Amino acid sequence: MMDYHAPRVRVRFAPSPTGALHLGGLRTALFNYFFARKHEGVFVLRIEDTDQARFTPEAEENILSGLLWAGVEPDEGPEQGGRYKPYRQSERLLLYAVYAQRLVDQGHAYYAFDTPEEIEAMRKRFATKENPSPKYDASTRGEMANSLALPSAEVCRRLDRGDEHVIRMKVEPGERIAFEDCIRGPVSFASEDIDDQVLIKSDGMPTYHLAHVVDDRTMWITHVIRGEEWLSSTPKHLLLYRYLGWEAPEMAHMPLIMNPGGKGKLSKRHAQANGLPVTVEQCRAAGYEPEAVVNFLARLGWNPGDDEALLSLDDMAERFSLDRVGGGGVQFDVDKLGWFNQQFLRTLSVGGLLGRAAKWGGTDFYTRKEHWERIIALMQSRVAFARDLPETCTYLFPDPEFDPDTYDEQSVKKRWASDSADLLSAYADRLGELQDFDAEQTETTLRALAEDRGVGAARIIHPVRLALSGVSGGPSLFAMMGVLGREACARRIRKAVDALGLRLLTPDFPE
Repeated sequence: MMDYHAPRVRVRFAPSPTGALHLGGLRTALFNYFFARKHEGVFVLRIEDTDQARFTPEAEENILSGLLWAGVEPDEGPEQGGRYKPYRQSERLLLYAVYAQRLVDQGHAYYAFDTPEEIEAMRKRFATKENPSPKYDASTRGEMANSLALPSAEVCRRLDRGDEHVIRMKVEPGERIAFEDCIRGPVSFASEDIDDQVLIKSDGMPTYHLAHVVDDRTMWITHVIRGEEWLSSTPKHLLLYRYLGWEAPEMAHMPLIMNPGGKGKLSKRHAQANGLPVTVEQCRAAGYEPEAVVNFLARLGWNPGDDEALLSLDDMAERFSLDRVGGGGVQFDVDKLGWFNQQFLRTLSVGGLLGRAAKWGGTDFYTRKEHWERIIALMQSRVAFARDLPETCTYLFPDPEFDPDTYDEQSVKKRWASDSADLLSAYADRLGELQDFDAEQTETTLRALAEDRGVGAARIIHPVRLALSGVSGGPSLFAMMGVLGREACARRIRKAVDALGLRLLTPDFPE
């Protein structure tokens, strides 16, 4: 036994570096992180890289950078170090070999020399209508090439000869394996439904089942918080804890994140077919802010207890509890993710939003900082993504190079009336006479012109907006004019008059 007594709570996030960090993985990391912070515990990052065929260093870096982007900082891990290092499973192989041999020596595991072809032949031989896919278990292992069925001398010969083999866990039928899940309550499985799971593969690498049990014990993990997909494997893990003479940690299995519509677990294939961002990398590329993604994911299965829209990591950790995590699957709603993103952007200061947008727009945000701040103050309540600012708001710069050179055809048909050219020319003249050019004065001037001409103000407002931006939608017209300034407004209005003139007649212009 170790002489170190672990703190009250130690949890871990143990991803496999075989691809980009999935949003489901980030949610698992978040729930573990919240739980550790709530209980003043330790959050461990462990890299489970024993699947050498699929492992890539780039995937590990993607995981590390994704956690950093989300603000989830481990207390112990490959980069942070810690008392129980190393934190990559590929660097802990001797440990797994020692415990696998202990299981063999104690009769809880055995050597199996079967080839894939022999296992397939067994499944065909034992298949019935009721059991079309027989398992390698107590009912079949007696007829297979393993150390339980072969003479001991033959087993020794094969091992000395270096024959390829695996180590399997020995599971006996006739037992109920029960535990209390922190989220789902009482759960139990019949041992005859559990196969003799491979613990050490033929290449010497451990499977997840052995490695994570050994790691969780030797790293003193107190609570295992993971996805529902691991629920059916839990009885195997509990048996391993018992066979090794260890007390198992508390178990909590989070609900699945489902595809929109609730059909099936959220998958990369479904996401690709439907244009959904399901990895941290995809969310970053699409322009979602980390705070929005974290708030969105935290609520997929967890109820923080009130309707407050946005919470900081610290606030969520303070409120987090496993008894407020539901057991049923939760649907991925990309519209809700977008809503969180927009809500977060609205909470930022003008300078804060400028900093987020500058990541997409380059140095121009700082060389023309003052004007960008005016644009952001105007657009903040409307923008859904910070990346949209440099892409869609250049028309709010007064430079001639940003003047509209085309006008939305449908807007022209709807908004440009037979008298628009005359009204806009008169408005441009009056703008030139203003002493103070601001939103209040430009509005007062427009409404005075409308009254003088006996028309509704909308008859001037909509064509002016079209002249200034090229489209019919956008922020408050008069606030926009204040940002553009007198010269740019007058110039664009006159350019629109020259370009559109009297070519379209709309006698039934909507007031």
